[in-house]
Amino acid sequence: MNLPESTPAVVAHAAGDLRIDEIAVRPPTTGEALVEIAFGGICGSDLHYWTHGAAGESILRAPMILGHEVVGTVVAAAEDGSGPAVGTRVAVHPATPGDGDGSRYPADRPNLSPGCTYLGSAARFPHTDGAFARFVSLPSRMLRPLPDGLSLRDAAIAEPAAVAWHAVARAGDLAGKRVLVIGAGPIGSLVVAVARRAGAGEIIATDVHDFPRDNATRLGADRTLDAGDADAIAAVQADVVIESSGSARGLASGIRGAARGGRVVMVGLLPAGEQPALLSLAITRELELVGSFRFNDEIDEVLDALADGSLVTGPVVTHEYDVADALTAFDMARNAAVSGKVLLRFS
Repeated sequence: MNLPESTPAVVAHAAGDLRIDEIAVRPPTTGEALVEIAFGGICGSDLHYWTHGAAGESILRAPMILGHEVVGTVVAAAEDGSGPAVGTRVAVHPATPGDGDGSRYPADRPNLSPGCTYLGSAARFPHTDGAFARFVSLPSRMLRPLPDGLSLRDAAIAEPAAVAWHAVARAGDLAGKRVLVIGAGPIGSLVVAVARRAGAGEIIATDVHDFPRDNATRLGADRTLDAGDADAIAAVQADVVIESSGSARGLASGIRGAARGGRVVMVGLLPAGEQPALLSLAITRELELVGSFRFNDEIDEVLDALADGSLVTGPVVTHEYDVADALTAFDMARNAAVSGKVLLRFS
């Protein structure tokens, strides 16, 4: 095909400065395919780059295309024969592992590699542009063909669902166990769905807002609690807690709500720097505090589970906007009281 010359893209220029720019399409290089993006999910990191000009310690120093939760169709296959053929519908694994400064990490956990880059990340400079554009050249190794019967729209949740899948895996065997999920935003809600599929005996979800609590129920939570009800959360005494709020208060609630000898998985990313934590309680209860960061190849399992219907995620997506209305979409996505996952539609 004749490559398009330009494409609309969602670009963060600085804190409070989000634009839909018309940019030149970068032709694919060796090992890359051109993908026509169909849908992209707005992530918390995208919101942080827009509202704060930074996501944690990743500071925006130049305009950057946002977006890493994307699906689309290959319109120009890689010339070296790698990757899927033209017409293949694909999800995107947005990570590129790398050794970086040579710090040690487990070889079987490339998500922890010190030089790992991610689409739409300002962790390094020059920044790694994201994929919130209609036409994007991407490495073939990032592309995951969709199973038969799985639509692009339903697959658009695959990347954040893989984050939740990884967190649940870090929790260990959930069969028959009581699970407490702190924070029922998009990741927390997906944790509920994955935990339900994993056979959890009872799932309790918390949030500060009614809407996400109701959504968690639709996704498999047995009951929900107001995040401000400290006594009720402490009374849960969960075998496993998965902290998805990314706040010090959420982590404190999780520690209080864990049974003695329980495990607390921290998937919500707390702000950079020192944070208060109830470590004395964690010590005397012999709690296991476990980190969970992004994912490895769990996206492949997620796609299969979405295709066979064993992972139910439909209620997570609450709004969908055309890319021309990206500013409205971002404004909706930051309102956790009324929205879950917000999708942008590119084609």
